[in-house]
Amino acid sequence: MAMCQRIDMNPAKSSNAAGPWWYAPKRWMYRDGRPHGLARFMNSLSAHLYSLDWFTQSGGATLTVRGRRSGRPVSLPVVIAEHDRSRYLVSMLGDDANWVHNVREAGGDAELNQLPVHLVEIPIGERASILRCYLQIAPGARPHIPVSHQAPLSEFAGVAQTYPVFRIDRS
Repeated sequence: MAMCQRIDMNPAKSSNAAGPWWYAPKRWMYRDGRPHGLARFMNSLSAHLYSLDWFTQSGGATLTVRGRRSGRPVSLPVVIAEHDRSRYLVSMLGDDANWVHNVREAGGDAELNQLPVHLVEIPIGERASILRCYLQIAPGARPHIPVSHQAPLSEFAGVAQTYPVFRIDRS
């Protein structure tokens, strides 16, 4: 059986579609699929703390990728899921997230906690088990992905085309 766990960066839609009442503020902060004021502030703070190796036991890291329009480095907090001895990033906001476009434009070249990595997009047919793993360790993503973290794999396969998954390879 595949293992899903948080990693240490140091050495059919279910009832979750609407979600519990406490999901509403999180969805509001990312309305229209983009982080708004408070979410941008919280993301900036989290990215900074992760870059200082704070909270890395939680699987958090800072992803830095070159902006496709500005050419400047763009940093944001991410959660790394480990599945079958590989590490993955998942876009909780789906295919239209800016960081996904930036990673694709950069040919997969990025940094995680200031270490160079290469991100390889996973084919849709292989995403379901990784998405389930991700939701088990990233409760902050649950309001954005309309499948319960306890749902059967078939439900994850139904939404896999909407949520890009990238394997993290060392550069």
